[in-house]
Amino acid sequence: MSEVSRPTVLFLCTHNAGRSQMALGFFNRLAGDQAAAYSGGSEPADRINPAAVEAMAEVDIDITAEQPKRWTDEMVRSADVVVTMGCGDACPVFPGRRYEEWILPDPAGRTVDEVRPIRDEIEKRVRQLLDELNVKAMDAT
Repeated sequence: MSEVSRPTVLFLCTHNAGRSQMALGFFNRLAGDQAAAYSGGSEPADRINPAAVEAMAEVDIDITAEQPKRWTDEMVRSADVVVTMGCGDACPVFPGRRYEEWILPDPAGRTVDEVRPIRDEIEKRVRQLLDELNVKAMDAT
């Protein structure tokens, strides 16, 4: 009997400090071990956006252990789905990958009150993506 491979998703944004980190946090929480995800940026920041960290903590997702990192060709090649969030031409494109562009405001320089709607939209899109991948979201409730 052959083992079914888990879908792999890569979340990309310029600084890998806000949107892509929140998406990764939601994906990991909701997918559990049914799928894998990574995140990266074209120009990684020094640290994750504190407002993004706080907004995610409000929904009991801790992203403080993550660090902004540069995407690699290997990360892109190993992904079934590449979700880009505002990195424009800096985002990599390889044949055979499924690409989605999530147009979302950048949380950089915003307050936690301004980041909450971005966070909530990211959660909605992650849930939709999981559904499209036939991965049942694991809700804590």
